[in-house]
Amino acid sequence: MKRSPEQKTKIRFETNNSGAAVVILDWAKSFACVFVVLALCFIFVFRIVRVDGISMFDTLVNNDRVILTELFYTPEDGDIVVIAPTEKYGRRLIKRVIATEGETLRLDYENEKVIVDGVELDEPYIYGGLTFGRQEADYDIPEVIPEGKVFVMGDNRNDSMDSRDSRVGLIDRESIVGKATLVFFPFDRFRLL
Repeated sequence: MKRSPEQKTKIRFETNNSGAAVVILDWAKSFACVFVVLALCFIFVFRIVRVDGISMFDTLVNNDRVILTELFYTPEDGDIVVIAPTEKYGRRLIKRVIATEGETLRLDYENEKVIVDGVELDEPYIYGGLTFGRQEADYDIPEVIPEGKVFVMGDNRNDSMDSRDSRVGLIDRESIVGKATLVFFPFDRFRLL
């Protein structure tokens, strides 16, 4: 059976429309998959956290946005961590891990030294160069960090509510939300931590 020119044009038009629909549907599926993967990553792997305060100055400054990794994370000395709020201090904290469970810790206020497992820490990140600033512990810190606990301090030691303060004290590992790994905003401060 021979088709008229109008019928041939109609068939070509319908074929082109169904091809476009397939392409659009493929793009929609791709975007949906990307959205689901990103949502799962933000729920289980990492999240974005805003820095509030100056206790980590000048490593982190107020309103920096950092990416936090949390999946299978175990705190290690020197890590910058985000700590969940408790009823003692009421808000999320961002601090540096100084000592973890089983390590010995000595704060030598007279000589401005932090000593972990008998070794003086080299802390080039401290703002102002003073290991303790004006702030000393207001409670007896155990010599050996107990199981399941970590000792944290801010990099701006003159203005940091951290493990030296009895309102914070030693941090439960379960209270650590994750590790800050990257400053991504503002863009002029973009860098790995």
